[in-house]
Amino acid sequence: MFKLTGTVKLISETQQISEKFSKREFVISETSSMYPQDILFQATQDKCSLLDSVKVQDQIEVSFNLRGREWTSPTGEVKYFNSLEAWRIEKAGQGSAIPSDGPSPMSLGSEPVASMSASNNANSESTEESDDLPF
Repeated sequence: MFKLTGTVKLISETQQISEKFSKREFVISETSSMYPQDILFQATQDKCSLLDSVKVQDQIEVSFNLRGREWTSPTGEVKYFNSLEAWRIEKAGQGSAIPSDGPSPMSLGSEPVASMSASNNANSESTEESDDLPF
């Protein structure tokens, strides 16, 4: 799972590729580095509707999976393609409920990281003697 925050540059209409497959592409401008990047994502099937409430110029955070596949042309040439498949889109700074696959370190509470580390170290020191795990 990957995440990227950026500004929506383009949102295309949903394309019905086949009877059972639809996709919707969108472009995010990511400007955190010295060289800004325009990155193409796709939402497929029921995830196409995630873009219904998003507008061009919105700041969003996209959670996505990296997909790759092999394709052989009619002439026998083998090519490889990658796609970034979006599965969650949130307006930047809004943050939603904890994902169904569990919390990420960034989505836990509002306690500062330094305080969490200090309390974790204190807890691990007090239980270290009773813990027989090798790590």
